[in-house]
Amino acid sequence: MRRDATDVLLVVDVQNDFLPGGALAVPEGDAVIGPINRLAAALPQVVLTQDWHPPGHASFASRHPGRRPFETVAMPYGAQVLWPDHCVQGTPGAAFAPGLRADGAGLVIRKGIHPGVDSYSAFLEADRLTRTGLAGALAERGLTRLFVTGLATDYCVLWTALDARAAGFDVVVVEDAVRGIDRDGTARAWDAMERAGVRRVMSADLG
Repeated sequence: MRRDATDVLLVVDVQNDFLPGGALAVPEGDAVIGPINRLAAALPQVVLTQDWHPPGHASFASRHPGRRPFETVAMPYGAQVLWPDHCVQGTPGAAFAPGLRADGAGLVIRKGIHPGVDSYSAFLEADRLTRTGLAGALAERGLTRLFVTGLATDYCVLWTALDARAAGFDVVVVEDAVRGIDRDGTARAWDAMERAGVRRVMSADLG
């Protein structure tokens, strides 16, 4: 696949808490780091997202007495999966993975910063109203094709890819640079992305 100046590598939530041993570990989450680093060296622009929750965030099971992680509750904006406390602002778990070559990123989008609203997508919070500003930032830079990588395929990668397509971007998910939490959920995520016109490649396809 030919690369050009309108391409951007979007690295979703490659943070300590999502790696093996972290508070909300994605199986084999650390396997994405090598492919992402190679792509970061090959593509002209890099954008990172960072889950960045305040303490006591509404999506944490610890905020809901009697509830456990991975249960679902009703929130004002819809159904919400409850998570273990993770990626709390300023903690080691919220930091980018130590092996991630992030210094060359031109933009970092922090999401999940509002205490009462979760955020999976790099473009819109879970209330589907609050924008992160990423779409405008990419448009101002003339970037039109996104190569999406990171964690997790069935949540933040999925929502980011779908919202990017809805915003008019050409979206490519790099298969060996993403990992999912749940096998069935990941399969459903790939189906949903393909139906939305998201393409799927391996990092080797980019040379």
